[in-house]
Amino acid sequence: MTNHEPNADPLFLGMDTGGTYTDAVLWSEGRGIVAKAKALTTRHDLSVGIAGSVDNVLAATGIEPSRIKLVSISTTLATNALVEGQGGRVGLVMIGFKPEDLARDGLAQALGSDPVIHCAGGHDVHGNATRLDLSDLEASLPKLAREVSAFAVAAYFSTRNPAHEIAARELIRARTGLPVTASHELSSKLGGPRRALTTLLNARLVAMIDRLVAATEGFLAGRGIEAPLMVVRGDGALVTASFARTRPIETILSGPAASLVGARHMTGLSNAVVSDIGGTTTDVAVLDGGRPRLDPDGATVGGYRTMVEAVAMRTFGLGGDSEVSLVEGGLDPGLKLGPRRVVPLSLAGTQSASVREQLERQLRAPNAGRLDGRFAMRTGVPERLEAGLGVPEAKLFAAIGPTPEPLDRLLTSNSQNATLTRLVARGLVHVCGFTPSDAAHVLGRQSNWDPETARMGAELFSRKRDGRGKAIATGPEDISARVLEALTRRSAEVILETAFAEDGLDGAATVAHALVQRAVDGRTGIARLSVSLDRPVVGLGASAGLHYARLEPLVGNVCVLPADADVANALGAVVGQVRVTAEATVGQPKEGLFRISAGETVRDFLSEEEALAAAEAEIRSLAAARAISAGTEDAEISMTRELRTATVEGQRSFIEARLVATASGRPRIAL
Repeated sequence: MTNHEPNADPLFLGMDTGGTYTDAVLWSEGRGIVAKAKALTTRHDLSVGIAGSVDNVLAATGIEPSRIKLVSISTTLATNALVEGQGGRVGLVMIGFKPEDLARDGLAQALGSDPVIHCAGGHDVHGNATRLDLSDLEASLPKLAREVSAFAVAAYFSTRNPAHEIAARELIRARTGLPVTASHELSSKLGGPRRALTTLLNARLVAMIDRLVAATEGFLAGRGIEAPLMVVRGDGALVTASFARTRPIETILSGPAASLVGARHMTGLSNAVVSDIGGTTTDVAVLDGGRPRLDPDGATVGGYRTMVEAVAMRTFGLGGDSEVSLVEGGLDPGLKLGPRRVVPLSLAGTQSASVREQLERQLRAPNAGRLDGRFAMRTGVPERLEAGLGVPEAKLFAAIGPTPEPLDRLLTSNSQNATLTRLVARGLVHVCGFTPSDAAHVLGRQSNWDPETARMGAELFSRKRDGRGKAIATGPEDISARVLEALTRRSAEVILETAFAEDGLDGAATVAHALVQRAVDGRTGIARLSVSLDRPVVGLGASAGLHYARLEPLVGNVCVLPADADVANALGAVVGQVRVTAEATVGQPKEGLFRISAGETVRDFLSEEEALAAAEAEIRSLAAARAISAGTEDAEISMTRELRTATVEGQRSFIEARLVATASGRPRIAL
């Protein structure tokens, strides 16, 4: 496949770093996908997985690395972290908010045990300031700097005047040197607690995305690839790596958004339901008229509604590496899949011989143990994330090593289960256990890892007891077949749930209704019921062919499985465009005074026309600058303007205006 023609199409390298695999594709506009490859994602050192996939692609083609003119990466790392409740410890600074505001929009739940500092200050709806007092923050910084990995700052009505957020941001940076996210940098929408939530999650993800970008940049430099590095945002647009480093929250749903772009490119379908199944999550979205639907209210991931503009994607903790457990209660307990990802036993078995030895020991026991087939191991992430561990967490973490330790010997009390869960949530520890990937190995439908440890894990799981005291399955093959069947069945449910939600219904409640369950199962009765989609399903992901093979009768439409479904994300990463926006509001704090708020600029004018013209000029300039920062120099800028007025006794009265400038274009490539 080597091509030494001087005028050959420039080659683009697309990568996707998922929870389990890192994919790579070489693509050109003239030839399409030239080569593709996969390697395991190595969370402790992301460069290892990146190197494995890209080196395989380069070896398959024999091209010189210097031929690559653009590199773009999508990732599910941020999405997975929020679904699994992981990320760094963050110090949240709330300016002008009351303590009870933490109870709104899930902010307290997202904060967890992370520290929060309340300071006096903030602004009113017109951008007028109240007195700022950062003394409590200043006094707390020496201690906080040792306990957190980043800070999030949110001030009351900062979208109308960000001055107090800027003051707190600069103070924290000067005293700690740690990353700081201010809420006005991420969103211009009103709704303080939800903006604070978005800012908190962004700060929590900074270290994770920074590691990904640093690992990728280091690898590219080592291979002599001197090309711009782009990252896919959650709306499918591309931005430079430096842009993504400061706004990692915008990469939530990056991988799924890239998969939609890739699905459209590969199938040519304008209308479809796209379902991308990975190791950790299943991501479902709708293509309408050739474009993905965007969520007007902001992306929801891991149960949190953010202010991030992204595809209207629903992310479920369902994948090949989902934890398999039993639904508690009842005589015939059903199988539960996810939402937590665990390391498959078949994968752990390839990395450590002790896994097989411990499984053999557990199989020799006369009775099934509650913790059989389960292990824990360190993830190997930087020690910074260990800051702030409590005594129980620190003690258990010290007992866990880099290789899998059996839980039946590691945990000595029931309370340590909760301690282990907290370590997993911090991203410090992986749990290993029986998964659908193991079930596929047992039945010979997957063979990339160790089938023997998968079989032993399946046998241990099949020995679990139901409410009558009987084994839940007859053996490894029986339980494995049931696990794969349950995964396909659950996949149909999440696809239908997404469709119902897009139709304005409560998706989860509708799918759970007995009538829909009967229709999906095809159970007959006096009343014949059926449910079907109005468009085909596009199945993506390396395991889509396995898990979606029997999907069609469950969703009532065809399921399209593209030839390159396993690398749709990596392909989508290189065929997209740069797209950024800048927004401004124009208000009237008092009769005859018009105030514009655009970015970090607040200015007053004496006429509506002057204010609107100044606001448009300001955000055109902002959008153009952001487009250059995001990676394109030939951006086209479009404007939209929403004007709110009222007529009172025949007289027009100005209320407020909102202006948006959108800049878009193809990313710059190396010459």
